[in-house]
Order: sequence, then structure tokens, then C-alpha cells
Amino acid sequence: MGSEGEMARKPRFLCLHGFRTHVTILKKQLTIKWSESVLQNLDLVFVDAPYPSEGKSEDFAEYKNFEQCLAYIEELMIKHAPMDGLLGFSHGAILPAGLSGLQSKVLALTRVPKIKFLITVGWTKFKAKLVVDDAYALPIQCPSLHFLAIPQY
Repeated sequence: MGSEGEMARKPRFLCLHGFRTHVTILKKQLTIKWSESVLQNLDLVFVDAPYPSEGKSEDFAEYKNFEQCLAYIEELMIKHAPMDGLLGFSHGAILPAGLSGLQSKVLALTRVPKIKFLITVGWTKFKAKLVVDDAYALPIQCPSLHFLAIPQY
């Protein structure tokens, strides 16, 4: 059990936006859909991705700047510590579960504490063979919440 200060602190999440969007859009997407009672119990840290989007949005099998992206996320987690979890929206939701798996195998996020919580909105998975085998070798090792969009027919 942590100290009294730790118990009173809201869980802090690094928020990862979707493909071809940015922080302002992600904030709007969450505040429109999530109730204030949920939002006031989370400490959300919003950041913009460092690289411009390229390619088609349906292509999840090719990754550019992947190692640099992992290093950038780790640096953000250090800068905004303590970071308790990751929240990903749309294409940004690919990262949380995969990073949790890579961290469990000591292949990513090695300089930060273990991820405690995951929230994914519109989740999908990595598809590049190079990443898949390590990212999903183990079940998610922490509490996670997944919001999935179900198409309406």
C-alpha cells in the first residue's frame, strides 16, 4: 500500500491520439463522449505525435519511425512521471496493449515503471510480424478497459 499522498492522487494516463489528428481533437472526442464524473477522476496528459502521418489509414502492417516513437513515448512518461497508464484513441489505441506486452518482455519502456492501467477506444492490434510476436506473446498483465466500436447495419 502506498503513502497517503499516493492514494489521494488520480491515476495519470498518457493520451495517444489517432491517425491524422492531434491533441485538440482527442480532448474534444473524450469530453463529448465521457461524463464529467469519469474525467474528473483521471489525470490525463495529452501530447501530439512527433511525426506527420503518412500512408493509408487502413495499413497497420507498415511502421515508420517505430523505434523513435517508442523512445518518444518513454521520454514523455519520464517527463510527466509518475505515469500510471496509457490511453489510446482510434489508431492511437494500437499502442497501449502492444506496449504493455513489449514492456513485459523488456523490449520497450525499460526506463519507466511497469504500466498499471490501459484504456483503449476503438482498439485494434499491431499487424507487422516484427512486432506482433513480442507484443502479444503474453496476456495483458494489468487492468484494462477496451471500448470497441460496433458497426451499425
